[in-house]
Amino acid sequence: MDDRVVEFIRGLRAAGVRVSLAESMDAMRAMEILGISNKTLFRESLRATLIKGSDDFAPFDELFPLYFSSGGPMMQNALDDLSPDEQQMLQAALQALSGRLQQLMEWLTSGQGPTKEELEDLAQRAGADWAEDQQQSRWVTRRMLQQMGFSHLEQQMQELLQKLQEMGMSQQAIDKLMGVVEANREALAEQVAQQIGLQIAQQRANRPDDLYGSDLMYKPFHALSPAEVDILRKEIQRLVTQLRSRAALRRKRGKHGKFDAKSTIRANQRYGGVPMEIKHKKRKLKPSLVLLCDVSRSTENVVEFMLHLTHELHDQVSRMKSFAFYDRLVEIPDEVMNYIRHDDADKAFDIIRNMLPYRPYGTDLGGCLETFCDKHMGTINGRTTLIILGDGRNNFNSPRIDLVKELQQRARKLVWFNPEQPREWGTGDSDMLEYRANCDEVFSVRNLAQLSAAVDKLLSS
Repeated sequence: MDDRVVEFIRGLRAAGVRVSLAESMDAMRAMEILGISNKTLFRESLRATLIKGSDDFAPFDELFPLYFSSGGPMMQNALDDLSPDEQQMLQAALQALSGRLQQLMEWLTSGQGPTKEELEDLAQRAGADWAEDQQQSRWVTRRMLQQMGFSHLEQQMQELLQKLQEMGMSQQAIDKLMGVVEANREALAEQVAQQIGLQIAQQRANRPDDLYGSDLMYKPFHALSPAEVDILRKEIQRLVTQLRSRAALRRKRGKHGKFDAKSTIRANQRYGGVPMEIKHKKRKLKPSLVLLCDVSRSTENVVEFMLHLTHELHDQVSRMKSFAFYDRLVEIPDEVMNYIRHDDADKAFDIIRNMLPYRPYGTDLGGCLETFCDKHMGTINGRTTLIILGDGRNNFNSPRIDLVKELQQRARKLVWFNPEQPREWGTGDSDMLEYRANCDEVFSVRNLAQLSAAVDKLLSS
């Protein structure tokens, strides 16, 4: 158990919780005195010795069951309640199922679920090896359950029930069997979720401390601790100054427009090709920006920095409108932007959360695009650059690619900023590959360096 507590402490540190050596020793002493037989007392002793602030309660509550659970609820053996004849009927009915679903139904009826090695192998195939935080564990879990056959389980249970009825099994035995299978289904799903969560937490804890060097600009947004976020907030003003200087220099150089070779040749044909009149391309106008920002929990950091950067550079654009979306779409009020500009992002997101309350798996980008087209299409014209900031995940709702095509045709340019790695696009419930095909540009903005470079390129185009 000492080793598991040490692993748990490493997991807390990787999640941004500051735990000193002295506090680790206090936790070990508390465990030695109070023991581990009473799980509630054990949990409270670790919480009292390792957690100092209210901000650290959430990662503690998230990680504790992953490190100290028994691997999920126990599964029951449905065969215990069946007679030998009924067991033979069940085995014959299971043999008629396809390979993957047959394996799943055998796990659910026998109570002998997959082994630890089988779970690890299934998790690896579902993408757990490159998932980097607990937000990503949810869709990895869903993907793993789908690969195991859970999406077709209801249909297979009905077919199994019908076969057993045809074989003559009593309705009482069938009802007991189906009750056990349903309970085992929930238990196995929970085992899978715990396996994925623990695997991701251990991978994060084993990541080298110097992986991103001393420059937090290159550390992924989702891997930033609260203290590191505060440090980067102070970097924003320096970045804004640099971006504004570069934009001003480009504007100065392009005051009269760039040299236009084609127009110059055409204009001087009457002089025998001698360039008597020099023609320049028209000076580029300041862009008009409309932002649609995904404010789900997994994208909060990148949204904060995006809003801060773009709204600090308001003098470099002619007009700007910002919208937040989750399960529905709302326009971001000026008071929210004022809080972000004055480094009070927590207050800003409290307001946004009140406008768009969190609920699990609530993102519906397709529905939000429909709302935007119905109510705010007037904000888009031939001078507008539309920026969508989000991971392109719809929780299997309709992605409404038709509306993205319409927006792309109406706007001057449609640009997508995605905080996920490109290799994650198109996996699970991601519709990003379809969205990408209908965008003028797509940027991966996993850290502040990538985000500032993308914004700079946007202002220069």
